[in-house]
Amino acid sequence: MNTEKNIKTLIIKKPLKLDCGKTIKDFPIAYETYGSLNSKKDNAILVFHALTGDQFVTGINPITNKEGWWSYAVGPDKAIDTNKYFVICSNVIGGCMGSYGPSHKDPDQKIFGTNFPVITINDMVNAQYNLLDHFGIDKLFSITGGSMGGMQVLQFISNFPDKSKTVIPIATTSSHSAQNIAFNELGRQAITADSNWKDGNYTSNETNPGKGLAVARMAAHITYLSKKGLQEKFGRKLQEREDLKFGFDADFQIESYLRYQGSVFVDRFDANSYLYITRAMDYFDLAKQFKGNLSEAFINTNAKFFIISFTSDWLYPTQENKDIVIALNSIGADVGFVEIKSDKGHDSFLLDVPDFLNALKNFLDKSYEEN
Repeated sequence: MNTEKNIKTLIIKKPLKLDCGKTIKDFPIAYETYGSLNSKKDNAILVFHALTGDQFVTGINPITNKEGWWSYAVGPDKAIDTNKYFVICSNVIGGCMGSYGPSHKDPDQKIFGTNFPVITINDMVNAQYNLLDHFGIDKLFSITGGSMGGMQVLQFISNFPDKSKTVIPIATTSSHSAQNIAFNELGRQAITADSNWKDGNYTSNETNPGKGLAVARMAAHITYLSKKGLQEKFGRKLQEREDLKFGFDADFQIESYLRYQGSVFVDRFDANSYLYITRAMDYFDLAKQFKGNLSEAFINTNAKFFIISFTSDWLYPTQENKDIVIALNSIGADVGFVEIKSDKGHDSFLLDVPDFLNALKNFLDKSYEEN
């Protein structure tokens, strides 16, 4: 995919030592930008994407021809106003939209597959830091992202405490819970159990573990929603019929919906990338990096924090977001927090939730006026 003419790519020349002990160099980071960098270079916002996201934040994704994953929040006059801010987003390493990942070739010109080094959230962030040098940005105005994007936000400000004025982690956590590791493992097992996976060498075997990847997506997608939201949208409604078929086709609308979500996901995502990125999320434990003291992760920054959670998010519940607030309060950091009422579950940050979008816009615009 990195040869696509619509993908901007930066080759990182300098070596990057990964947490697994291996070193990579001369590797690509695929990125996209929105808006314009001002003369002072102080209006840049670095957006970090979630598990299945990419660099195409808003507008039409030129690869999939679908709306960007955060089109509700980013664009002219929106919460992250591209008339005012310069938005940068890159595909994470390990991804499948142009950045260095398992679908790339090794030095022997063989596709990596599962010979690609295991990466962490820390590795992703350290790779993306090179974008600041590329654009000549000394300090970002803000860093933000939801879910895995929020993990990257926390890791970035911990690694580079003086490199962003404001910090907005959304619907996230400072460490993956046992429940979340379990859901990710379910997805990985679905992929590797597919006979077409071929120990990760499916590309050279001209196969695709699409069924396994679709099941992984279906399982994950359930966790992004809420019980109330599912019930209100689908309930026990049947799929285009008046009575049960007494078989294993999709009798219920929710079954048909999940099957559709699984099938369209296979068209745009790489199975090995799914393994690598979910593993990076599971390994994430920011407090562990500081001997169990989460506060220490933020001790060196003067950035202004704004943490956002959602009432119906059971994947990264409000308490896990509040734990970050507590850690910041204990060191006297400048931190704001809001819990947004929404029945749309974890996916609320991606959807049209006016209270969330207004809170995000108000914080950014007020902070920018103080800039």
